Amino acid sequence: MTSFFSQLNYDPDTIYPESDGNPMAESDPTRDYLVYSVEALNLYFQNRPDVYVSGNLFVYYERGVPDAVVSPDVFVIFGVEKKKRRTYKAWEEGNKLPSFVLEVTSKTTRGNDEQDKPQKYLRMGVSEYFQYDPTGDYLNPPLKGSRLVENRYEPIPLTTLSDGSLSIYSQTLGLELRVTDGELRYYEPRTETKLLTHAETEQARQEAERARYEAIARLAEMGLSAEQIAIALSLSIDQVQQFMQ
Repeated sequence: MTSFFSQLNYDPDTIYPESDGNPMAESDPTRDYLVYSVEALNLYFQNRPDVYVSGNLFVYYERGVPDAVVSPDVFVIFGVEKKKRRTYKAWEEGNKLPSFVLEVTSKTTRGNDEQDKPQKYLRMGVSEYFQYDPTGDYLNPPLKGSRLVENRYEPIPLTTLSDGSLSIYSQTLGLELRVTDGELRYYEPRTETKLLTHAETEQARQEAERARYEAIARLAEMGLSAEQIAIALSLSIDQVQQFMQ
């Protein structure tokens, strides 16, 4: 029986293009959620040198067959080096392929996302395949996930939370994908922490610092000492004194 990654068709002169030659044109919603997903997941796995997160990159899954290629909107591969790549060739990476894929879908990509890509992901052994329709073009509800079970994809149960959010748990990532008021976000389920981008993380830091400064100022106006403020806000005396300068 021929292996999936058979080298029978291998040609040392085979060219694996980095693009299909067509200009990339993404709608605002597609681009926004693609960028958010890649940034947020990269930050979440930043301390895992063996996790590669990317998107809109050509993934070649069969050596010697340039047509054996797919470009997921967002994907995560475990067990490979975290580094920048121009394309991803499975045979150069220990035959590791994506375990998680997300397609930001719409009516213009429906056929590809519902038929062609799932067939390729099945051949590749992608464990989980998610689709998110930010504009509600055709998916209702706008989020759905499938898990590979015995060589076929089975739907992952979707939960409606008390606030009306839609949630699906990804076993592969250990995260929840949630859609709240139409917006997709990832959550760490144990802590209910929302995954942020670099910009969102910096904004949150600045807001926390501003709130801390305002709290110190209010307590100082009430006549509390630096030591008392430090105890009340669980800060060091040096931190309080720095804000009071």
